[in-house]
Amino acid sequence: MNPKPFDLVVVGEINPDLILSGDVTPVFGQVEKLAQDMTLTMGSSAVIFACGAARLGLKTTFIGKVGQDEFGGFMLGSMQSRGIDTAGVVVDPSVRTGLSVILNRGTDRAILTYPGAIPALKLSDIDPRIVAQARHLHLTSYFLQTALRPDVPVLFELAHRHGLTTSLDTNYDPGEQWDGGLAEVLKRTDVFLPNAAECCAITRINDIAGAMRRLAQTCGLVAVKLGKEGSLLQQGDLVLHTPALPVQVVDTVGAGDSFDAGFIYGFLSGWEPGKCLQLAAASGSLSTQKAGGTDGQPTLAEVISFM
Repeated sequence: MNPKPFDLVVVGEINPDLILSGDVTPVFGQVEKLAQDMTLTMGSSAVIFACGAARLGLKTTFIGKVGQDEFGGFMLGSMQSRGIDTAGVVVDPSVRTGLSVILNRGTDRAILTYPGAIPALKLSDIDPRIVAQARHLHLTSYFLQTALRPDVPVLFELAHRHGLTTSLDTNYDPGEQWDGGLAEVLKRTDVFLPNAAECCAITRINDIAGAMRRLAQTCGLVAVKLGKEGSLLQQGDLVLHTPALPVQVVDTVGAGDSFDAGFIYGFLSGWEPGKCLQLAAASGSLSTQKAGGTDGQPTLAEVISFM
């Protein structure tokens, strides 16, 4: 029996997504183009991951920061409606909640993000009592969290002292430096969940197999998202591959975060790595069948049936 009230504490960014779909490649020179569809929905890697985890049945609490504004209120209300505890979210009237505008062309997309409150989260905003109430800590958008980033090793050490395991999805680095003290974080990371491009950029190794080997020497386990090529896992000398699963894709926004949620569910359930990877792949695939990052996320029964 789990003596802790939460399975999972998520630390990360909070912002909505405005998704425009269709022929969305912008043309400057005051040219107006018409999008075929529009969705305002919960966004940010951390929140999409938290929603996916909660949907699968993990008791989830969240630590982050929003502004005292409409977007912040929208996000907090939406997260609470999905069963996510938001007691650790700081509402700061001195900042504005960020926003991502996603130009979606089916299987590809461009993202314009106003960071807003994302880089303002600090270690001092994180209540260690909330961290101690969970079994696992997951952190996202490492390169966007500029105030917290220097202290992430401290945060992961705090988690380990309280008996938590840790996972990380760095997401993309807009500065394309792929460093920022990441090596020290990876030494304290039990599960690392990059995509292929991030994996290669972080290691400066263009071969995905070589990049994974390098990371697996530092992290406990590396699971890499390969898009239509499926996913790979390496833990020590163990290497596994799971193919992509066939679905009718509507929107790929947040598929990687849903993959992460599936993997961490399996990890916390004590499943062997191959089964974790299969659950992750199925969770990510199913999430693409509806617009936005959260509306297509499956329940555990749905994802197991799909597997």
